[in-house]
Amino acid sequence: MEPRLNFFKANPEAMKALSGVEQHIARAGLEKPLMELVRLRASQINGCAYCLDTHSADARKAGEDERRLATVALWRDTPFFSERERAALEWTEALTRIADRPVSDELWARVAPHFSAEDIVDLTVLINAINGWNRLAIAFGKRPA
Repeated sequence: MEPRLNFFKANPEAMKALSGVEQHIARAGLEKPLMELVRLRASQINGCAYCLDTHSADARKAGEDERRLATVALWRDTPFFSERERAALEWTEALTRIADRPVSDELWARVAPHFSAEDIVDLTVLINAINGWNRLAIAFGKRPA
């Protein structure tokens, strides 16, 4: 597929707004490896090749382990992720697939102990942001270079 539209050039003000959200996320108290795992998992679910390429490279630059990157899609079946990371990945999957089922109280009970109230809001904003970027990249045909 050929790129359909350069969304940064077509509407710089809208992209500036989304970039502001990214600036907030970068200042948040969440760990960089955790943030990249969340971005990767949402991008896998959404099928965003551009974001998978970008965020796997970002994760490697930040020192992420290849085994973890290779198995993030099957995080439940590996011993490579901490309980906090597992909670974040489960939250990511639930919010990314929110149309399939509501977020349950049981899920909340598994996630909430691992994050402060501020961190869980930041995590949720991060998940919303990557889902938005995924949808922009997919809709407008952005591909890895």
